[in-house]
Amino acid sequence: MTKIVLIFGLISGAISAVLMLTLVSIVQTGAVDFDNAMMWGYATMIIALSMVFFGIKSYRDNNGGRITFLKGLQVGILISLISAVCYAVTWEVYNRTGGQEFMEKYTTYYLDKMRKNGASDAEVEGARVQGEQFMEMYKIFYIRFGMTLMEILPVGVIVTLVSAALLRKKELMPSKA
Repeated sequence: MTKIVLIFGLISGAISAVLMLTLVSIVQTGAVDFDNAMMWGYATMIIALSMVFFGIKSYRDNNGGRITFLKGLQVGILISLISAVCYAVTWEVYNRTGGQEFMEKYTTYYLDKMRKNGASDAEVEGARVQGEQFMEMYKIFYIRFGMTLMEILPVGVIVTLVSAALLRKKELMPSKA
C-alpha cells in the first residue's frame, strides 16, 4: 500500500503544484480575474486529485480485484494528504519567492470591486482594515500553511469518498451447490 500511496500522492501533488503555479501566473497577467480564479482553482484541484481514484483502483487491482470501502478510504486519504502537503509546500515556496504581492493585489481588487458596486467609504475602509489584519496574520507560517492545506484537503476528502464508494468490491462469497 505504501508504494501505491506514495506514487499516486506524489503524482497528484506534482499536478496540483504545476496547475496552481500556472493559474497564479495566468491571474497575474489579468487573463483570468480573481472572481473566476477560485472556480478555476478548485477545478485544477479536482484534476490533480483524480489520482486518488486511480490510486484506489490500482490498490484494488493489485489485491485480487477486491477492496472494502474503508480500505479505499484509507488509501485515498493518504494520497490526498501527500498531494495537499505538496500543494502547500509549493504555495509556501511561491509566497517566499515574491508571491507576497498576490495577497496585496487581491485586496486591492476586492476593494475596487466594492467601490464599483456602490459600497460606502466606511464599508470600504472596514474591509481595508480587515484585509490588513488578515495579511498580518498571513505572515505567520503555521497559519498560512494550515490555511493552504485547508484549501485542498476538503476536495481530497470528497474525491476519496466518491472514489472509495465507486471502487469498492467485496470478496465474492462461494456459491452453495
